[in-house]
Parts: sequence; C-alpha cells; structure tokens
Amino acid sequence: MKFISVLVILSFCLSVSGISQQFKSDNPGISAAFQLAVQTVDINTRRGILAAGGDYGGEWTRDISINSWNGVSLLRPGIAENSLWSVTIHEDSIGHQYWDKIIWVLAAFNQYQITGDKEFLAQAYHCASNTLKALEAEKFDGKYGLFKGPSVFNDGIAAYPEPIYEPANYSSSVLDHKGSENIKCLSTNCIYFGAYKALYQMSIILDENKSETVDFLEKSVHLKNNILKNLYNKESNTFYYLIDQLGNIDKSQEALGISYAVLFGIVDSAKANQLIAHTKVSKFGITSIYPDFPRYSADKPGRHNNMVWPMVNGFFAHAAIVSGNYATFTSELVNLTNLALDEDKGDYNFREIYNANTGKPDGGWQANGAGNPDFHWASCKLQTWSATAYISMILYGLFGMEFSATAVSFKPYLPSGTGSIEFRDLKYRDAILNISIIGKGNVIKLFSVDGKLQKNHFLNSNIKGVHSVSIQMG
Repeated sequence: MKFISVLVILSFCLSVSGISQQFKSDNPGISAAFQLAVQTVDINTRRGILAAGGDYGGEWTRDISINSWNGVSLLRPGIAENSLWSVTIHEDSIGHQYWDKIIWVLAAFNQYQITGDKEFLAQAYHCASNTLKALEAEKFDGKYGLFKGPSVFNDGIAAYPEPIYEPANYSSSVLDHKGSENIKCLSTNCIYFGAYKALYQMSIILDENKSETVDFLEKSVHLKNNILKNLYNKESNTFYYLIDQLGNIDKSQEALGISYAVLFGIVDSAKANQLIAHTKVSKFGITSIYPDFPRYSADKPGRHNNMVWPMVNGFFAHAAIVSGNYATFTSELVNLTNLALDEDKGDYNFREIYNANTGKPDGGWQANGAGNPDFHWASCKLQTWSATAYISMILYGLFGMEFSATAVSFKPYLPSGTGSIEFRDLKYRDAILNISIIGKGNVIKLFSVDGKLQKNHFLNSNIKGVHSVSIQMG
C-alpha cells in the first residue's frame, strides 16, 4: 500500500452511547486503518470489558490501562471505566502482575481529564494511593532509589539477557528465572514517576491531605533523579535498559522506556528531540528492544526482543510528536498503516507482533515452558493495543489533542499526503465537538471556535453543548 493523497474522501461512523461519531480524511490509508482500529476495539469488547485481543481475554491491567489511555477513554468512556475497575480488587487496590500495574494510575487520571467525573477520580485516587504505598514497601530498592521488577509488558523471558535469562530454564515467564524480581528497568521506573506526578495532580484537584500531596511531589523528584543517575548517560544522551540482579547495566535500547522518558518529561525538550532522532529504528518501525540478544538473530528473532510491537510504536510516535520530531512520527504512522493494511503483512488486521526484517506477522522465538527452549510463537490477531496505538497516532498526533484537568488543547500535524482530517460528534465532558483541520505541517495559521477566531488553541473543560473547532495549518 502506498501512502498517497487522493481527492476521494473516505469516512465511517462509530456508534457509541447513541452518538454517531464520524471521522474523515482525504488519505484513504489513514481512513481505512483508523476504521479498522476502532472496529478492533469494538470487536474485542466483551460484556462491557475490553479484552486484550482476539486471542486473549481481558485480565491484564497493563492492556486495559494502555488501551484506555490510547483512545478508548475518549471514544468509549463507559467501556474504559468498566474495564479499569475490572482489574482492581473491589476498587480498593490495583490487581494483577505487580511490576507494571501502576500504569493504571496514568490511565485513570487520563479518564478523569477527558470525562471530568470527580466521583470516579476520588475512588481512583484511593485505589491508586493504596497500591503505590504497598509497592513502595515491597518493591523499592533503597540502594538505587529505583523500583524493582521486569520492564513494562515484558513478561516473556525473551526480553532479557543473561544472567536474568537462565539457559537451562525453559520457562517462558520472566518471573520463573531467578533474580528477575531484583532487576531495575527503565520503562517500569518511568511509569512509577508518571504515577507519582498523576497522584500529585489528583490530590490537588481533590484537595486531599496536603502533606500527602507534597510527599508525592518529592518522591517524583527523587525518582526522576535516580533514573537519570542510574539509567542515563548524560554525555551521549542515551538511556540504558536495565540494571540486572548482579548490579550490571544492560545498555540495550528500550523503545518504551525512551518513549516514557520523553512523554513524562524526564529529559528536557531539546534532549528529547535529539534522543528520539538518534534511536535505532528498523525499516518497519522501532523495535521493542535493540539489538538482538546473543541467543537471537535476524533469522531467529526473540519474541520480546528486536521485534515490532505496534503498541510500543504508538508510544514512540507520541513521544516523537511531543519532542517535535515530526519526521519520526510520520515514519511510524506510515509504517503502522502499512503493517495493518498491506496484503503481505497484516492484511486488514492489527496483529500483535511483526518481524522487523520482513514486516510479516511473526510471534518470534522464546522458550515455551514445556521443555522447549526454542519455540516459534504465533503473532495473535485483532490485538487491541496494536489498534489503540494507531488511534493514539491519529488523536494525539494528527489532531494534536492534549488533555489536562482544565482544558483540551490542540497542536495538530498534517504530514505530506494528508491535507484534511475531520472528527464529528466527539464527546468531551459536557460538550460535543466537531473538529476539522486542513492544510499541512505543524504551524496553526487560524484557529476558530463556532466561526470566531481564537488566539489560544484550547477549549476550557467547562465547555457545554455542541461546538465546531476549525483549524487551518500552513
């Protein structure tokens, strides 16, 4: 599929809560891929809960959190809320795999920023603060000032080098390999930092105990400093992947960790742009962890190693936009469009994993827990977080939407081949928005609301009723 502009406008409707949402673009690839992405979300909604994919259930906190954060909270807020609560223990603490479950806090705060539901926020704050206190007591390594545990989403041992990986241990689960609970990873500590910042903001909105508010802020500063001290090379402006159980640093490139470091502001904007620009990227998009560990290769890629996981690409694209690296964002958008649609790749299916050398769906190699150290896994179909990664590229990238507690702002970007995009009947708090953007590039020439020119490129969160937002780029 070639990523080109045509005059034909493709559109589709998305039915949600009695509202018929409609997205349009003059780029047929974007229109088709976005439609496919939203259809994937809807297909994977089961009994009001969002499943991880066509071949998976809905039991993972990380999947539900990432999918809510990457667009479901905006397009399907009721489904997102139900799903977020479904992975908690009686709405009192966050459940499931311990090391990255704190990502729920980021999704919950994003849910509030979009819906403005203060009752939800209050319960989410209680649930999140309870969980963080327990994790601080059990999983914090005082020697390094970092949280222990595997990297975000990487529950498979293929994501780790020796000595974390034990060659004689044929289990696919990282937690079955000795010492894995004592490693310190970039992405995991970045989300803890993001969670502290979110809880700080939540506590201010709710006017909670002021000493607790200050505590969250101080801990966020300390954690940021320790990430920079232990997992960052100031001279080369690069982040390291992890510190293993023996105290050794693995200098692999972890795309998700780099993305979160940029998105949460662990490095400043100038360094963030340079960091994104200097990453190693395959011809089909950035891979999860680069390069291949010694036991893997281009002919035998590790499942959680040097492979394209679209969820990771979605966050990397978001980080590229935030850092102002539009060329990198465009490359990731084009790649994921093609991976989803091309007949020799996804063939109109957002797959779980793609081979970085061929672009074909490929689950990679990893022990299978059944006495086999070299098992070729499948790449599952209809993967929800691959679809929501694409949704995030459109909402946060092309439309440039940014949500806060008090407003939604717009910093759009229209790459070559896309001259117009439009979203109608998009619900934001107590308002319905009709947003149209035309032109090219990332500079806003004109910004109007209901036909009136406006210098500021945002809408206050207290806006009500139906409103039209028109943006001209150039």
